[in-house]
Amino acid sequence: MSDSVRTADDVKTLLLSCTGDSSQETMKFYDRWAQTYNQDVKLINYAASHLGVDFLIDHFTGSRREDVQVLDVACGSGGVAKLMVERGFRHFVGVDGSGGMLALAAQTGLYQDLRLALLGTQPLPAQTDGFDVVIIVGALDAGFAPVSVVRELCHAAKPGGLVCMARGEHRGAPARKYKEDLERELDLMEEEGLWRPVGIKQSDRYMEDPHLNPEREEDTEEERFIGGTVYLYRKSIRPSVQISH
Repeated sequence: MSDSVRTADDVKTLLLSCTGDSSQETMKFYDRWAQTYNQDVKLINYAASHLGVDFLIDHFTGSRREDVQVLDVACGSGGVAKLMVERGFRHFVGVDGSGGMLALAAQTGLYQDLRLALLGTQPLPAQTDGFDVVIIVGALDAGFAPVSVVRELCHAAKPGGLVCMARGEHRGAPARKYKEDLERELDLMEEEGLWRPVGIKQSDRYMEDPHLNPEREEDTEEERFIGGTVYLYRKSIRPSVQISH
């Protein structure tokens, strides 16, 4: 089928073919998807990058965005960097587990460095205390990156730096379990004094639901979408463990 006649239903069928059995298999899927990725995310109204960047900007208090060092984790084709450049940011390091996606990100010319790493299997290739902003959009889910990755995100941020995490509220038991484990870990890290919450934002339009039956005419416009959540934390300047185990 020619890319020019691809539809949202074509993209949803493609997404449902990704089993998410392992992060390795998921990255192979993204390598194959790279050819049509930028077109496809528009077809399914994928709003994750906008949600994450907008919420980050709403709480960013720095005066010189052009000096800010940004670590874009699971950077994909570079959608986050494109949006942040429009807001005045200039310095980006991208990390992704898919070589095909990193090739797309390289084409943007926005990244000073791009690094291949499978989150959770390989260490996050980022200097500790090295970045003013660490952002991850769309990869915190079952079959992608394990919950333990959020500690690596925190380690990569400078003391006082921001860590922004946007994820979709996908359906199914694995996704619900992942969210429970993630929020338990976020709270634990706060109790340990590693960071403090800046805010949480929820949206009912993260992306179109690939599981929705297109023949169900009774579904409303809102029911076509899954929701999403953005978590924003500020790394503590002097982390201190406040609980004991």
